[in-house]
Amino acid sequence: MGELSRGERLQIMLTHAELRIVDTWRFARRMPSRAAAIRELLKRGMAAEGFAEVEDGQKSKDFTVLPDTPAE
Repeated sequence: MGELSRGERLQIMLTHAELRIVDTWRFARRMPSRAAAIRELLKRGMAAEGFAEVEDGQKSKDFTVLPDTPAE
């Protein structure tokens, strides 16, 4: 089996209810770990919103919540 390289650690805080929901979802799908479940949920959520992988070289300024509008 190929080795995965995950060099970044992300720490999040969840309420007991949120963790229970994640664990229930994880166990129903026989996910191997909470981390795997969270990664899958992130992937599904981003796909549902139409987000794709970022191209190399893109910068933070390339992403915004507001649409581009001409200055008045």
